Amino acid sequence: MAGVNKVILVGRVGKDPEVRQAGSTMVANFSMATSEKFKDKSGQMQESTEWHNIVVRNKAAEICEKYLNKGDKVYIEGRLKTRKWQDDKGNDRYSTEIQCVDFTFLTPKNDTLAPEDQAPQVTVAKATENNEEPNDLPF
Repeated sequence: MAGVNKVILVGRVGKDPEVRQAGSTMVANFSMATSEKFKDKSGQMQESTEWHNIVVRNKAAEICEKYLNKGDKVYIEGRLKTRKWQDDKGNDRYSTEIQCVDFTFLTPKNDTLAPEDQAPQVTVAKATENNEEPNDLPF
């Protein structure tokens, strides 16, 4: 039986996307914060924030570079990917990121911009690797 690796996040962008070319693929990276509020044992309201590394590829990376800014609210769908590498001292290091598959901008953009400069209101951009469609579910 195949497993499921799916992540859904709604949060705020922590920094403007950094875009680079990786061979023939454009890649955008940015951080995203998700927060939850809860009452602790004493009844005081607390807030817990988690930070996530987001990776977007190809045309979707161009869209993020053009329209996504620090502080914007965004909906992200993707999958977890953990990378392993060795640091300068030979120690194994790990980094877990969200490989974005779909996203929607949730922060409305300024209505005074020209229509060609406005972010799409309800955009869901496909960002599958190598522009391939995801496999059908096996059931």
